[in-house]
Amino acid sequence: MINPIMKLAAIVLAGTAVATSTAVAQVKLPPSVTMTAYDTGTSGFNITVAIGKMFKDKYGTDARVLPAGNDVARLQPLRLNRATISAMGAGVYFSQEGVFEFATREWGPQAVQITLSSVDCNGLSLAVAGDVGVKTLAELKGKRVGFVVGSPALNQNALAMLAFAGLTAKDVKIVEFASNNAMWKGANNNDVDAMFGSTIAGPAKELQTSPRGIVWPPLPHSDKAGWDRVRKVGPFFTEHKATCGAGSEFSKDKPIEIGTYPYPIYTVYGSQAENEVYMLTKALIEGYDGYKDGAPGASGLAVKGQTKNWAVPVHKGAVKALKEAGAWSDDQEKHNNALFKRQEILAAAWTDFNKGSPSADPAKFTEEWMSARKAALAKAGLVNTF
Repeated sequence: MINPIMKLAAIVLAGTAVATSTAVAQVKLPPSVTMTAYDTGTSGFNITVAIGKMFKDKYGTDARVLPAGNDVARLQPLRLNRATISAMGAGVYFSQEGVFEFATREWGPQAVQITLSSVDCNGLSLAVAGDVGVKTLAELKGKRVGFVVGSPALNQNALAMLAFAGLTAKDVKIVEFASNNAMWKGANNNDVDAMFGSTIAGPAKELQTSPRGIVWPPLPHSDKAGWDRVRKVGPFFTEHKATCGAGSEFSKDKPIEIGTYPYPIYTVYGSQAENEVYMLTKALIEGYDGYKDGAPGASGLAVKGQTKNWAVPVHKGAVKALKEAGAWSDDQEKHNNALFKRQEILAAAWTDFNKGSPSADPAKFTEEWMSARKAALAKAGLVNTF
């Protein structure tokens, strides 16, 4: 069953099927598709709704979007075959690695794989309420920073941004919330000062128009030491110049030097049928014009703009679709195969670990697993960033 503390709301997208061309008719989607995403109003949710509308308009497929407050709730329906695809963030990487909330007896490393992901004009970083007076990340020392219970991606991302300024969780006041939306509402209610998110997220725009306002402290790309600290905590982050988002400081002429990673990342399980994932990915590619303007950030899903050689492998069905679109290379194939191997090693380590009668105490279980995981990766000559 889905964790009861994670509330999943369903939104059924209505529309009228339209005639398809000969090329589009090659795509065969099921009558309905269920997708999970971040909370209602977030950029990931809005993009997924836009894609769902395209599925209905172009292919006659009803799309059901389940918004969820954390990574566990987003992946659980996919894991139980109650959803087809999930709009994930960095949590897809943590689930692959079997760390944080996935370093538990119920989860462990997951064979998650990706299809398409978005990198657009927006950035991903720590937003700060404007009335706090913070202009740099270093000035967050002693301030209230939001965490979301059961969402290691958001929390680790916040720590990665703090690391840029040489700060840790001990240097700030951590305030915990039940969901991403609750955290941003907390900012409006003056319960928290800074929270991680996308510059184009709906809640960020709400904060911008509130009495508190919003600012996005930059992460200057010239600060190599700062970026080295970021990647020690969040190895999936890259430098990015953001030109859009909530806040008066954004401009195409004067972009903010900030960070990002692909988001949303449309995620499936490796066990899902190759043809099923191929058709989904092909629909996302061929139907791009039908959703690219449907929500801020959706245009970042363009097939030619896909992030290459990322931290989680691309599903074989998606690889087939990318190859057909001329958006795949031999270098990517080699990198992808190495990531498949990493997942196999983590899965074997998890199986061997559980055969050894690990502790029944949850905290000790996680500690023992992290130790076994570290040893397995070291034996295979693979990097361990945790």
